[in-house]
Amino acid sequence: MMTLVIGGAASGKSEFAEALARQFASPRVYIATMQPFGEEALARIRKHRDRRARMGFTTLECYTGLATACDALPGNASVLLECLGNLVANERYSPDGGGEGAALAGVLCLADRCRDLVVVTNEVFSGGSDYEGDTLGYLRELANANRALAARADRVVELTVGLPNWLKGGPTQSEEENPH
Repeated sequence: MMTLVIGGAASGKSEFAEALARQFASPRVYIATMQPFGEEALARIRKHRDRRARMGFTTLECYTGLATACDALPGNASVLLECLGNLVANERYSPDGGGEGAALAGVLCLADRCRDLVVVTNEVFSGGSDYEGDTLGYLRELANANRALAARADRVVELTVGLPNWLKGGPTQSEEENPH
């Protein structure tokens, strides 16, 4: 089952996604896509990795090449991918990146490989600002990936001020009984 969790900055999407994924069977893998830049980022990553371990997740740091990383996952894994916005940027701008379309291809590979998948992504284009050049290209790529994954997903939920709005599918009975 694939669930797409979408929301703006500080919407509560990450916490909601973690609560969903914690209800899935083990093994649970947390794929983190934020590239560390500097000591502060490394310290933050260590702190998050420790917290996720206490929640029963094994962390896989994967900044680019998600399609290749799929081979390292057990076939029955439950996976939380945090976050598609970072992955698109990494694939697009990192020297190791696969370029346009690589992030979506990686997530689709992941969806075919694991038992349960929760993908966290950013809502784009609601800010009302005009963008140009490569920023616009990045936002369009992320929006296209969001649409493709929403079409493929079993469930899509948008978080606004910490509240879920189910756009496709809905919570399972255990999720309704144990909200985050």
